[in-house]
Amino acid sequence: MRSDLPKVLHPLAGKPLLGHVVDCARSLSPTTLIVVYGHGGDAVPRALAADDLRWAEQAPQLGTGHAVMQAVPQLDDSVPTLVLYGDVPLTRRDTLQRLLQAAGGDKLALLTVELADPTGYGRIVRHEGRIVRIVEHKDADEATRRIGEVNTGILVVPTPALKRWLANLSDDNAQKEYYLTDIVAAAVQDGVPVTSAQPAQVHETLGVNSKRQLAELERILQLDLAATLMDEGVTLADPARIDIRGTLRCGRDVSIDVNCVFEGEVVLGDGVRIGANCVIRNARIGAGAQILPFTSIDDAGVGAQARIGPYARLRPGTELADDTHVGNFVELKNTRMAAHSKANHLAYVGDAVVGSGVNIGAGTITCNYDGVNKHQTVIEDDAFIGSDTQLVAPVRVGRGATLGAGTTLTRDAPAGKLTVSRGRQTTVDSWKRPVKKQTR
Repeated sequence: MRSDLPKVLHPLAGKPLLGHVVDCARSLSPTTLIVVYGHGGDAVPRALAADDLRWAEQAPQLGTGHAVMQAVPQLDDSVPTLVLYGDVPLTRRDTLQRLLQAAGGDKLALLTVELADPTGYGRIVRHEGRIVRIVEHKDADEATRRIGEVNTGILVVPTPALKRWLANLSDDNAQKEYYLTDIVAAAVQDGVPVTSAQPAQVHETLGVNSKRQLAELERILQLDLAATLMDEGVTLADPARIDIRGTLRCGRDVSIDVNCVFEGEVVLGDGVRIGANCVIRNARIGAGAQILPFTSIDDAGVGAQARIGPYARLRPGTELADDTHVGNFVELKNTRMAAHSKANHLAYVGDAVVGSGVNIGAGTITCNYDGVNKHQTVIEDDAFIGSDTQLVAPVRVGRGATLGAGTTLTRDAPAGKLTVSRGRQTTVDSWKRPVKKQTR
């Protein structure tokens, strides 16, 4: 990966590779869930700490069989053991259930797949249709290398037998490693049936060993997520140009334009329209709302029939009620805005409570920060804030008040009245515009 970050912590759709594998394993309700991590990889337990996870360190790293050996003291003999890989993130629950059914309680079951180019993979060797062994690519002869059925590494095995077979593994091979695949030959020798199951799609078995492979799996997963959305009735302008890095839940008749990114938990109500190039994170957007292009929404709520953007930014703590308008180059932070209010142009409203029916003019700023502490601005219902106004918090604008353009408000504005603070306009009759001096 050419990275200081452990491979299994690299993100895929906003979640670490290992996180995908652990979540899939959890969906099977295992009695015990053990993660084997590499020497020096303490970042892995820190990143995925959870009450239901147990950890086993592999140091040094002497192969897949050696890795599973580290988990042996924590394995539950009363149930079979399922072995998954932290860098194979797209395996589906249905596939693993088929594998578990194939294994039953007394068989060794392998997840295998047919590849047009099996280079690098362990080959499944069968005799009269029965699996008899797995041969790693580097140890295979030419005839064996022509076999297209390969081992994915994912398997289910009776736990007492697994412990016995692991204890007898040898590192007598080209890699000088303990291969987990060698337990297949041991099973055959002990008369334990070896069976197999196949995934619905080959990409369920693909691992990540480079940034290129990570990007390839990202596109595969995003296309799958897009397909699911469209099957649920969402209109996507281009399913190849959407990124979901978390959970996206949509109502009926939602449409999403190109190049949109959804992070964390996002809920879109019925009839929501998302314009191109929006980034939306941890947000709830009400029915019929329009989010225009190049809008950023982060930890915020948007009411029904609202109109946001283009080029608007809603920062954490912002809550907009129904039929609110936030226009181009307007930024809101930790602000509650009631229904039918609008800030249509070039404004910053932070740490504020805005009533209903309020108009916030272009160039308005709530001066909420004194260099040490944040202070709140309150704008009551039906107030009109003229353009280029600065509200120096803490300050309150009364119900129905009007602030004249260019006002710097440092004291509360009374309800229903016009408040203006401006220097007197003066015209200097004798003034002449400077003339640029000529140079030789």
